[in-house]
Amino acid sequence: MDHEKIMLTGAQETMLATLYGRALDSRSPRSVLHDDEAARAVRRVDYDFSKTGVKGTSAVGIALRARQLDEWTREFLAAQPFATVLHLACGLDTRVHRIAPPPSVRWIDVDFPEVLDLRRRLLPEPEGVDYRTIGTSVTADGWLEQVPADRPTLAVFEGLTMYLREAEGRRLVEGITGRFPGGRLLFDVYGTIGIRLQKRVPAVRNAGATLHWGVDDPAELESWAPGLTLLDSLRSVDVPGLEHLPLSGRLGMRVLARIPVLRDVGRILRYGFPPSESGNSGPDGSAKPGE
Repeated sequence: MDHEKIMLTGAQETMLATLYGRALDSRSPRSVLHDDEAARAVRRVDYDFSKTGVKGTSAVGIALRARQLDEWTREFLAAQPFATVLHLACGLDTRVHRIAPPPSVRWIDVDFPEVLDLRRRLLPEPEGVDYRTIGTSVTADGWLEQVPADRPTLAVFEGLTMYLREAEGRRLVEGITGRFPGGRLLFDVYGTIGIRLQKRVPAVRNAGATLHWGVDDPAELESWAPGLTLLDSLRSVDVPGLEHLPLSGRLGMRVLARIPVLRDVGRILRYGFPPSESGNSGPDGSAKPGE
């Protein structure tokens, strides 16, 4: 079997930690995510995964976060079967494989061209879905114009916000909510204390990645776009499935949940934004089939 030599650094290199976490979880008899594609990809990579520091508790935590975002994505697609999904900073995430959306869904993976090239070499092309890619930084100008604005749109971005500056995050939110006829934003964040703590995490420190933006009050983002509404703000200490953690991890979460300054270090957020007056959604809010 040919092995892919990894030459990524910084924030791009940290995607190998989440890939490895999902792979470790898939090998467990009590797997949360059952991400077999991640496990196959890890076997093909020439990389010292011990640098990530990902082990039992952190692997399950990565899987639980991904599962929650997956469940919200499935819920949206069940209600909007002709939607567009923007999977931002997709890295080597196998979300499109795990969800296996129907052919009516337009799924677009977005990341740097070199990341998408590696992705094509390590992961199979999704089948049974209108699948596309856009090779760009999500902070670049103009790339959203490549996405047809004819459908309700879900944007899911995992492990991205902390590498952005607040102004970049705001531009991204404004761009998505201002272009598409209603939808959802799904993403994870750290609070300012969480940002400080994450800088010490091996996967971040060893990759030389820089973290910037912390969100302490998710409700404040509602002012960034007309009608943007916070639907869910799920603390990391409250994510469903914590019983899958090793005993040490469960005990650690119970301690964190009782310390006010630490229980908000990480969250998974879901926002809704309304259809624009010029959008192509139907009278009941469902999407009309587009191109």
